[in-house]
Amino acid sequence: MKHVLAVLVNNHPGVLSRVAGLFSRRGFNIESLAVGTTEDPDISRITIVVDGDDYVVNQISMQLYKLIDVIKVQDLSRTDNVGRELVLFKVSFDSSNRDDIMHIIEIFRAKVIDVSRNSMIIEATGDLEKVNALEELLRQFEILEIVRTGLVSLERGDKVLKNYEEEINDDEDVL
Repeated sequence: MKHVLAVLVNNHPGVLSRVAGLFSRRGFNIESLAVGTTEDPDISRITIVVDGDDYVVNQISMQLYKLIDVIKVQDLSRTDNVGRELVLFKVSFDSSNRDDIMHIIEIFRAKVIDVSRNSMIIEATGDLEKVNALEELLRQFEILEIVRTGLVSLERGDKVLKNYEEEINDDEDVL
């Protein structure tokens, strides 16, 4: 089963390497990894997609908490969430198939962001199923290159991953 883990970490050099290293040391393949700063520039959010059963993901979560800079870990697969990925496709075209490609782009609400004499770059965002379906349809044409950002996801509604400022202050009080 695919799990989407949201991990809040202190925004320090080497944190991403330590988090990714934890997965590789345990022999787990990260299917997708996206990281960026949050509304607080001192905190980064890492979204990791990994395939494994609930027991394995729970063990990984407990190991993540042992890393000094990890603030919070949540398995978003267990919540109602919104996830999106950005993908760019460079597709070869000619006059005989240009209209077919444009029709597919329109159906998927994607857009052409660059055109040259024989190729175009298509930008699409959506959930994994949408992105994969678009890729499958474009494969009938010559896909020259693909680049994907990896999944980013947030829990729906008013809930937030964690009010991490309170957690940080609580930890300092204990020291």
